[in-house]
Amino acid sequence: MLSPTATINVGNTGFMLLCASLVMLMTPGLAFFYGGLVGRKNVLTIMAQSFMSLGWTTVLWFAFGYSMCFGPSWHGIIGDPTYYAFMRGITLNSMYAGNDAGIPLIVHVAYQMMFAIITPALITGAFANRVTVKAYFLFLTGWLVLVYFPFVHMVWSPDGLLAKWGVLDFAGGIVVHNTAGFAALASILYVGRRSLVENKPHNVPLIALGTGLLWFGWYGFNAGSELKVDAVTASAFLNTDVAASFAGTAWFLLEWSHAKQPKFVGLLTGAVAGLATITPAAGYVSLGSAAVIGLIAAVVCYYAVQLKNRLNWDDALDVWGVHGVGGLLGTILLGVFATKGWNAAGADGLLYGDASFLFKQVVAAVASGAWAFGFTYGMLWLIDRVTPVKVGAAVEQAGLDVSLHGEEAYI
Repeated sequence: MLSPTATINVGNTGFMLLCASLVMLMTPGLAFFYGGLVGRKNVLTIMAQSFMSLGWTTVLWFAFGYSMCFGPSWHGIIGDPTYYAFMRGITLNSMYAGNDAGIPLIVHVAYQMMFAIITPALITGAFANRVTVKAYFLFLTGWLVLVYFPFVHMVWSPDGLLAKWGVLDFAGGIVVHNTAGFAALASILYVGRRSLVENKPHNVPLIALGTGLLWFGWYGFNAGSELKVDAVTASAFLNTDVAASFAGTAWFLLEWSHAKQPKFVGLLTGAVAGLATITPAAGYVSLGSAAVIGLIAAVVCYYAVQLKNRLNWDDALDVWGVHGVGGLLGTILLGVFATKGWNAAGADGLLYGDASFLFKQVVAAVASGAWAFGFTYGMLWLIDRVTPVKVGAAVEQAGLDVSLHGEEAYI
């Protein structure tokens, strides 16, 4: 990833620093989104879990995370953790060599770090109101090392196993949403149900604020994944908004027809489902395809949430139904709608004559979900041998904010 001869492109560098800032803003946005969805007694706990990731993931990324993701490859599965350890060998003159963007390597380090921060934080919505602080800290560490870092390397490193096979993931359908969503499902099944399963959003304006911050930050998430400014960057930007808008509106109307009331939270949830689903495809599909993907995302994710309810899975904040199913769906739909006519660096999907690309996307989506599920379940079992994962019924009844943190959101 080092290029000793490239010169800095000031425009691309400035743009990527802005995008890194936008992606960083998504983690506080997620904290507000989840904070509004939980009850009053657990607001601070769920928000603290996002901010814990903001701090601790940065430490791990600096120490060895970036190196595991983008260092010299070990069989295409993981990078050498010592190569860039503690930013060894990276100077002001080190240039990113992944494309012709002309950005310093430290900009790439910063941008990818923001992705690493938000991904495990997404999972926290699944086990909201029932996991201890110690267990979450160990989970955060283990999940990054065993799940997130390997898939970044396999998908986004030029030497990665899936990248070399021809799998595409523009901004994180596999790497972020699919892995987080199926890790969430493993967490739900391992940790079990809450004693107080009834969990009504306590502050809808907070949810709206969080959604707005997430939506705003998602432009950096998707458009920034081109790593430079060109027509594909603009396409990914607009595709992001189109998919989110079509999905949010479709979810809103679908839920209205079923519940007989127009639900604001449904509109917000649908928009997030559209954002998650377009993420892997944002830079590889046309504007019309983005609209269709948004519509499909709303319907499939809505009924995934209904299925979850029917199966009595206690996915407190619908992480699996929105992010897991959205990431899986978007990765597969990329195999259908991708076209080199829109992005020459992409691929032709099923509609453009290449069924083999769809096959690769399906295999990658299923394999990453299975890996994330299996490693997460096993990791939680091991953590439970060290420290209890689930809080007791008394703590849950009293609320985690006071019981675990000695703080209250509302006095």
